[in-house]
Amino acid sequence: MLRRAKSILKTNQFTALYDKGYHTGSEFKTAHDLGIDTLVAIPAIGRKSQAPDPAYNVEHFKYDKASDSYQCPQGHELKSNGNWYKARNYKFKQYKTSACRNCPVRSLCTTSKANGKIVQRSEYKQYIEANFKRVQHQPEIYKKRQAIVEHPYGTIKRQWGFDHIITKKGIQNASADFGLIAIAYNLKRILNIIKEQGKLAFILNKQRHKAIFKLLSTFLSLFKPKIILPTHFLKIHSLHFSNVYLN
Repeated sequence: MLRRAKSILKTNQFTALYDKGYHTGSEFKTAHDLGIDTLVAIPAIGRKSQAPDPAYNVEHFKYDKASDSYQCPQGHELKSNGNWYKARNYKFKQYKTSACRNCPVRSLCTTSKANGKIVQRSEYKQYIEANFKRVQHQPEIYKKRQAIVEHPYGTIKRQWGFDHIITKKGIQNASADFGLIAIAYNLKRILNIIKEQGKLAFILNKQRHKAIFKLLSTFLSLFKPKIILPTHFLKIHSLHFSNVYLN
């Protein structure tokens, strides 16, 4: 998606806003390699993954890049054996310390009786953390995502009834379906702006223009609510229905 947005916009000077949890570490790395900033809210840690006392959750363990180690809230150093382990879609290292055995707050930090506290660090952790810091420092920008994206999707799904793909399965067919509905939404939005501002860029006084608008009117009449094109229309170039916030 980011590669396509960069290709369409001919720049990487924009910030991509995603819904909470819609991310993977590899996607953050891709965005970093493309020179694109992301703002994606990270879901809270599930209760089963938390420490008995939240003060000892992993986010309170400090990572030191130089020594490739973590320091726990009690000041103990957790080291890795240097091996990478494979999860479903990424690799990770494990960090632990023998100090867990006699730690006075062990029961607050972990429920593991055999190994003590084990911290896993994904190969993409640095990109995940960078995104998290951006969200913290720019909450007002992330809030724009709701205004940019939620309203169009709400209109399309709830008011127009387009809540599922109606063609055959496959990304190309699904893209065609949504592309048509996006065109309808964009045109309706343009007409509303024209109506509100009362600004018309040119008058459709030629027969070929009238024919084009008759075709568009027929197409848009398929959607609810029905859209009636006026005889005057604003000339728009490069209109995109996208999930990006331009800097």
